[in-house]
Amino acid sequence: MATQADRERVTGWVGWVWFGGIMLVTLGLFQAFQGLVALFDDEFTAAVGDRLIVVDLTTWGWVHVAMGALLVVAGAGVLGGTLWGRVLGSVVAALSLLAQLTILPVYPIWALIVIALDAVVIYALIVHGGEAAAV
Repeated sequence: MATQADRERVTGWVGWVWFGGIMLVTLGLFQAFQGLVALFDDEFTAAVGDRLIVVDLTTWGWVHVAMGALLVVAGAGVLGGTLWGRVLGSVVAALSLLAQLTILPVYPIWALIVIALDAVVIYALIVHGGEAAAV
């Protein structure tokens, strides 16, 4: 339960945290969708042969599905005002950002949009994350 002193610390920047939580859920759905497409369509990320990275596309698809699930869980945690949600969200958003670098040559617009959203989410959670617990 937030005390009166905690409520006084909350600024207008708390909206960034709510935005971050909603974006985590959205990015999680994007990642899961991207993973499912990689699982069912072998030519989705095949720029050079059937390997874009050092694992096969089925493994890469499952990595994206798992990352998407973690992002959705982290988003729920952030929207609930929990510390674990902010930590998990920051870490998985950073991993998502790195994962998008692997498909940047193949789908540059998609990758750049997700990279930008990941960066904004990381900023929101790290800089203003503490305010969410006070609400």
